[in-house]
Amino acid sequence: MLVIDTAFLGRVSEVTLGAAAIGGVFYLCLVMLGTGFAVGAQIMIGRRNGAGEHYAIGQIFDHAMVILSLLAVVLWFFLDALAPLLLKNVISSEAVLQESLTFLQFRKYGLLFGFLVLGFNGLYVGSTQTKVLSLSTFVMAMFNIILDYALIFGHWGLPAMGIAGAALATNMAEFFAFVFYLTWTFKKQVHIQFHLWRQRSVDMVLLRSLLRLSVPVMFQYFLSFAAWFVFFMIIEQLGETALAASNITRSIYMVLMIPVWGLSVSVNTLVSNTLGRGATQLVIPVIRRVLYIGLIINLFLVLFLWIFPQPLVAFYTDDPHLIEATLPLLRVVAFALIAFAIGMILFSGLSGTGKTLLALKLEVLSIMFYLVTALLLAVYFNASAPILWMVEVVYFSLMGLFAFIALKRGSWKDFSI
Repeated sequence: MLVIDTAFLGRVSEVTLGAAAIGGVFYLCLVMLGTGFAVGAQIMIGRRNGAGEHYAIGQIFDHAMVILSLLAVVLWFFLDALAPLLLKNVISSEAVLQESLTFLQFRKYGLLFGFLVLGFNGLYVGSTQTKVLSLSTFVMAMFNIILDYALIFGHWGLPAMGIAGAALATNMAEFFAFVFYLTWTFKKQVHIQFHLWRQRSVDMVLLRSLLRLSVPVMFQYFLSFAAWFVFFMIIEQLGETALAASNITRSIYMVLMIPVWGLSVSVNTLVSNTLGRGATQLVIPVIRRVLYIGLIINLFLVLFLWIFPQPLVAFYTDDPHLIEATLPLLRVVAFALIAFAIGMILFSGLSGTGKTLLALKLEVLSIMFYLVTALLLAVYFNASAPILWMVEVVYFSLMGLFAFIALKRGSWKDFSI
């Protein structure tokens, strides 16, 4: 949906495109708290699924959905009260600031259904029923494309809302994805298979276990995107064109990340299911095979990026100046994609073992190197945008190295969740 929004907003203005970058990444930082919690629930569901404990899956899911709903409400109030104060102190362009605030003002209404969708993602990935994710994503994307077209530009008698229309369209797409998940769950009788939505009191032991596992993942994901938000704040100081070019780059980058994101989610639940079956000796081979697949896919994507960079950028904007500013950034992204494949899959494999607190510590260490490198390049060397984007290679390389060392040490083998 970020990709779709960026493609449409690229036809509005550079300011709007830059605001979508900052507002979008800021919003993603908060969404990552929900994503992290859902991933923690997914890991626990995967362990129970591997052990054949279907009744326990329903308990985990029910508790997770309540926590995700409460978290969405808390973050709604945060966005409403504190986001304007925070962004006013970090964005130098008044035009970009106002557009970013407009985006967030509308986007916050999507938190609840967006988080409930994340909960369903955790259920279906953890139980290895991933076909439904493709279908839900298709539903969400189709509604987003139609509504973006109508609400951003004001077609079919609707008002031209610009960036506000993009936010509203995404909210509505998430709602339709939630409705789709509910329909699928009842139609396929998944609620019976996993004993969902049974009237139960709060299980404090389960809740504590779920929070102990999930909270480190929440902060790991949050810090990862918070670092990206800081990175875009640094880019914003280079001017509106550099920011707009970086947003197009971010969007293309995220599209090309999708295969490895999917593989990292898969290796996460595969490791958890494998440990649930008691097959500890198969964990490293599983991670290794997924890593090979990720590297092969990304090598093809890098080749595609090097051969067809201009058509990719032209999908987002027809401004020759902006296209020219974006092309050097894509060459850097090509290198980052290889580091990303290695770092993300190894790191997700480590998280899948349940050692989420260790993963958080390693994430913090990687982010420290990431931000220090970016700040040094920007402040002391006045680096250009392409040089600044090189820190992505540093970040994912360190993630991969730290995760590899942790997996080799094997302290996760006797860890229970």
